[in-house]
Amino acid sequence: MAGRDRAGAATTQVQRGGLARSPLISWALRIGTAAALAIDAGVHAYNASGYDEVTGTITQGNLFRVEAGVACAVALLLLLWPHRIVWIAALLVAASALGAVLLYRYVDVGSLGPLPDMYENTWDVPGKVLSAWAEGAAVVLAALGLLDHIMRGRAYRVG
Repeated sequence: MAGRDRAGAATTQVQRGGLARSPLISWALRIGTAAALAIDAGVHAYNASGYDEVTGTITQGNLFRVEAGVACAVALLLLLWPHRIVWIAALLVAASALGAVLLYRYVDVGSLGPLPDMYENTWDVPGKVLSAWAEGAAVVLAALGLLDHIMRGRAYRVG
């Protein structure tokens, strides 16, 4: 029986050691994703007033303000409450922002419903490249964070 206890203790320590690394990875992904979303939010908030003249039912400046607010909120939630739904929200916010900047950079889709015509065929706007890179990084980091969150949940259920 003592042999079993030692084997069980060794196995438990290895499993705990393996799980002990996961929170570090989780924290790194949370901080990285939150930082990328914060960069995105900062660029959108900084540039919002320059787009108030681009109007539809809502101005492009107001869309930028909404993007900045949502990105900030999700970044804070991710740091404080890293649940699956928050990881999904981070992924969706980053992917939608990256998709929008790429779409409106390369395709003139015109006005879409209440949205103004946001076509801008340049990367020369201050912060636009930085924001696009941050959004791309946030997409990758949020996807990895969501995967890590799911895998850690399975490890706890199996173990």
